[in-house]
Amino acid sequence: MVGFLTAQLSVAGAPILIREIVGNLFGLACAFLGMKRKVWAWPVGIIGNALLFTVFLGGVFHTPQNLDLYGQAGRQVMFIVVSLYGWFSWVKSRNQSGDEVAIEPRWATVTERIGMIAVAIFATVICANVFEMLGSWGPWADAWIFVGSMLATWGMARGWNEFWLIWIAVDAVGVPLLLKGGYYPSAALYLFYGCFVIWGFVSWVRLEHQHDNNQQKSSETDQVPALAAAER
Repeated sequence: MVGFLTAQLSVAGAPILIREIVGNLFGLACAFLGMKRKVWAWPVGIIGNALLFTVFLGGVFHTPQNLDLYGQAGRQVMFIVVSLYGWFSWVKSRNQSGDEVAIEPRWATVTERIGMIAVAIFATVICANVFEMLGSWGPWADAWIFVGSMLATWGMARGWNEFWLIWIAVDAVGVPLLLKGGYYPSAALYLFYGCFVIWGFVSWVRLEHQHDNNQQKSSETDQVPALAAAER
C-alpha cells in the first residue's frame, strides 16, 4: 500500500504520482457511468475522490508539486458526502421505478436555477476568502472549482441537465490552474472531460425528449378508450 501511495512516473522530466492517474481514471469511469445513469457511478467516484484528496494536499502528503490546493482537496471530501446522497437517491429511484436506469433527466425549474446562481456567487466569494486565509495557491479559481463541483454533483444527483453545463464552466477554470500547478494528469482529464460532458449533455437532453415523447404518446393512447366510451 505504501508503495502505491509513493509510486511515481517521470514524464518529460516531471514526476507524476501513480495515484493521481488512477484517481482520475476512477473519476472518468464515474462520469461515463453517470451518463449511462448507472448507480455504480457513485461508489466508483468515491474511490477516485479518496485518492485525489491525498494528491491535492501536496504539502501534507508530500507530493512532487508540494502545493496545497484546499479547494481541490476540499471538493474531494464534498464529492464523497454528496455522492453518498446521490447513491442513496438513485438506488431509491431505481427501486421505485423498477427500471435499470436510476434517474430521468429533466431541466431545473426557474426557482432551482435562481437558487443555483445565488449559491454559486455567494459561496465562491466566501470560499475564496477562506482559502486565501488558509494559504491556498490559487484561492479564487480554487473556490469556483470547489463550489461549481458541488453544484454539478448535486445537480447530477437530482437529474438536472444543467449539471453538465456547470462542469464545463468548472473545467474552463480548472485546466489552466492545474497546468500551472504541474498536475498534468488531472489537467489532461479536465480537458478530456470537457469534451466528454458535451457528449453527456446532448445524451441527457435527447433522453429527456424521448421520455417526454413516450409520455405524450402514452397519454394519447389512454385518451382513445376514454373518448370512445364517452361517445357511447
